[in-house]
Amino acid sequence: MVDLIWFRKDLRVEDNPALTAACSGDAPPVALFISTPDQWQEHNMSPIQVDLMERAVNSLAQQLAALGIALHHLALSRFDEIPTALSQFCQQHGISRIHAGEEPEFNENKRDREVVAAGLELKLHPGHCILPPGTVLKADGTPYRVFTPFRRAWMARLRGQNLAPGQPTTAWPALAAPAPIEFDAHKLCSAHWPVAPGEAHRRLEHFVHQRMSDYHLNRDRPDLKATSVLSPYLALGMISPTSCLHAALSHGPEALQEQPGGAFAWVSELAWRDFYRHLLIGWPRLSKGMNFNPLANKVQWEKNTAAFDTWCQGQTGFPLVDAAMRQLKQTGWMHNRLRMVTASFLTKNLLIDWRLGERWFSQHLVDGDLAANNGGWQWSASTGCDAQPYFRIFNPVSQSKKFDPDGAFIRRYLPELNDLSGKDIHLPPASVRPPGYPAPMVDLADSRRRALERFAVMKREVF
Repeated sequence: MVDLIWFRKDLRVEDNPALTAACSGDAPPVALFISTPDQWQEHNMSPIQVDLMERAVNSLAQQLAALGIALHHLALSRFDEIPTALSQFCQQHGISRIHAGEEPEFNENKRDREVVAAGLELKLHPGHCILPPGTVLKADGTPYRVFTPFRRAWMARLRGQNLAPGQPTTAWPALAAPAPIEFDAHKLCSAHWPVAPGEAHRRLEHFVHQRMSDYHLNRDRPDLKATSVLSPYLALGMISPTSCLHAALSHGPEALQEQPGGAFAWVSELAWRDFYRHLLIGWPRLSKGMNFNPLANKVQWEKNTAAFDTWCQGQTGFPLVDAAMRQLKQTGWMHNRLRMVTASFLTKNLLIDWRLGERWFSQHLVDGDLAANNGGWQWSASTGCDAQPYFRIFNPVSQSKKFDPDGAFIRRYLPELNDLSGKDIHLPPASVRPPGYPAPMVDLADSRRRALERFAVMKREVF
């Protein structure tokens, strides 16, 4: 009897606890990936992320073959087909136990419970977070609802821990090059994101050595190459968050201390990632499109399909918003500052339900991740776990002047505005606005007043 390593969104060899456990026996484990394209579509996974995942699975197959482990592929449609198909696969290959990485989402948890109910031994391992959900709690044993105290407790637990990434200690004779694995799903080219072995780690090392020290100064500038851009690799588990933290501490050992600096600022973003995943476990309703703050259920959203489509296509008349939305459509990625700006514009200036924006992002992001996407949208929409919620409304013009001062980012995605001056490009006056570029679709002051009136139902902070 042999063990099975069931890969999901942990498509890596290094620092994969499930793989390490599966390799603890005398015989090489069997490896498996299960594709479920209909389920992916129901979960709004983008075609570009499906393509990236297919490429990542094939890269993983090559890495496993070098270790003497064969990666098999089961092509199914939905999660509910997995228990029966997995039982048959285990019988055919003499498998006694299945190892897999934990996943925080509701449907994924339900899938795993049904696998166990089918009589299979499924051993789940941590790895999608730096600190597993349930290990960072308040003094009364309940989960944190606010980020800053969570981060403090999270960092306190991590100080002094050995965070060196683990690797399988056993390797068997290498296997022949594996046959290509193909998903029967709609895909868009993700070639901009290399998946060669070690690529994510090379990007990580470049960031911590070349950009991290100034991260706190430049991270909000979409016109600069100032962030790690590792989110697509983290979303599919091509690199572990623990490896990211270890690299940050190796170059900036002060990163777990609350003091200004690039290392602390970037590690705080890793804490945000953990925080949102902990919330999915603590409040399963988040996986079902529900507001974290029940008071938000009283907010009356506008049902304006035309306005939503205008936002989606980057035709709002506010250049920073439009450039960001076109960046998303063209590349599958958007700078984090711009995710906040565009989300605030949709939910506050247009008063359109955050769930529509969350879905649109998921359908286009190469780094789509339910926890991060949901958490970010609810933060921007003031429906989430925020200590100062409803009155935060980003002004897209002042944000543009502050974070894209020369308009370099806007010009990259709105070439029709190339000839405008640095002053005019943030909100083109009618006298110089190119014929093909739309006038602003709303008055910012009026829409701000309307949002404050509509969100006044959330004045009491009751969770």
